[in-house]
Amino acid sequence: MEWNITGGRPVYVQLVEQLELALLNGTFPPGSRVPPVRELAAEAGVNPNTMQRALQELESRGLLQAQRTAGRTVTADGQVLQTLRRGRAAALASEFLRQMKALGLGRAQTEELLRQMQEEEMSDE
Repeated sequence: MEWNITGGRPVYVQLVEQLELALLNGTFPPGSRVPPVRELAAEAGVNPNTMQRALQELESRGLLQAQRTAGRTVTADGQVLQTLRRGRAAALASEFLRQMKALGLGRAQTEELLRQMQEEEMSDE
């Protein structure tokens, strides 16, 4: 997993966001085992206590489950992940539309921009 920890925001918050995204995009599939705290902390270049705090936050949200001898696993409840994925997508879409409106772009212009961007993305594949 690639980590992107930047200044200006608490490391713990960035870890939660990045781990959550990894759960949503399938880097850690439902029911799979999550690497140990020390391993994740070393990969991210952070203190193990900070990583532990991030993982505990994801547990409290029901995204991870701690098992005494087996470490942590991703929830096997696909509905929990799907609900979270939809919520994050809706928030991103809402912010995008707000910014397009602030730029003075109407619905038709925004739709055309999206079509063009999608065609460019598809041609790059």
